[in-house]
Amino acid sequence: MLTKRIIPCLDVKDGRVVKGVQFVDLKDAGDPVELAAFYDKEGADELVFLDISASHEGRDTMIDVVRHVAAELAIPFTVGGGINKLEDMKRVLRAGADKVSMNTAAVLNPELVKEGADYFGTQCIVVAIDAKYDPSIDSWRVYTHGGRKATDWEVIEWAKTVEENGAGEILLTSMNADGEKSGFDIKLTKAVSEAVNIPVIASGGAGNADHFDEVFKDGKADAALAASIFHYKETSVSEVKDFLKKRGVTIR
Repeated sequence: MLTKRIIPCLDVKDGRVVKGVQFVDLKDAGDPVELAAFYDKEGADELVFLDISASHEGRDTMIDVVRHVAAELAIPFTVGGGINKLEDMKRVLRAGADKVSMNTAAVLNPELVKEGADYFGTQCIVVAIDAKYDPSIDSWRVYTHGGRKATDWEVIEWAKTVEENGAGEILLTSMNADGEKSGFDIKLTKAVSEAVNIPVIASGGAGNADHFDEVFKDGKADAALAASIFHYKETSVSEVKDFLKKRGVTIR
């Protein structure tokens, strides 16, 4: 059985870690380099760094910040935001990232996923999917540009497509649950996890350790990502891991 992973997420804007609710009302949550060092010592399995305004602002990822964060880490490090071409992936990986994450660029140019997988290997390529429930299709729609733009893609269809194109992992965020702390979207996570054969990281809605247990057991997620509950010290990675061990979840 594969072990489950606990992954803190640094949403970075203007060089600072921020967190909002359903992608808006962003509040400062600290310095990315300091937080990275803290999570490394805390026992996080991986760290995700998302430059959340890069695609919307049409600019590249903050490479200097990535380099400084990477210097603090001994755990796998995924970087996303503003990655639009193979050269962007090279630059981010050279700066110390282990994986690159694409969302907007993958939707605008699905071939980019294949190009990255062919060049670096599927293990390096993460496709982030921002999903919002749409009653008109009775399913979830894919959003881009930091949750600002709806696409024509239905989530399950898109998840299967990125797997076919060579994505090694999916970072699945429920926009409806994001920042609400009322639990991960189990229905969404389970639907995507059962539709693909690559690992799915659940994101959006973590409020306590119970929520991680639910998303692993009922949502069939391979990993779970959280931000505000860790940033604001409402719980810790080590506390969540201790709780999950007692619940019989196999974790790293």
